[in-house]
Amino acid sequence: MVTMFEKNLEQLEKIVESLEDGTATLDQSLKAFEKGIKLSKACHDELNKAEKKIEILIKENGEIKGKEPFEE
Repeated sequence: MVTMFEKNLEQLEKIVESLEDGTATLDQSLKAFEKGIKLSKACHDELNKAEKKIEILIKENGEIKGKEPFEE
């Protein structure tokens, strides 16, 4: 099962490839960039949710040994 995060990340990768390709018009590039920003934010939000779930699960099991910050 493909998650929304994976779908967004795949779309984001395609946008990056198309922008690096350099064949799109300026208008197409701007639209792709705008969509990429939205997808990037959605991916970041999903990762933050996952991090919070992990912290809750660890706390519930009483296994917190120290919290390491996620690198962005």
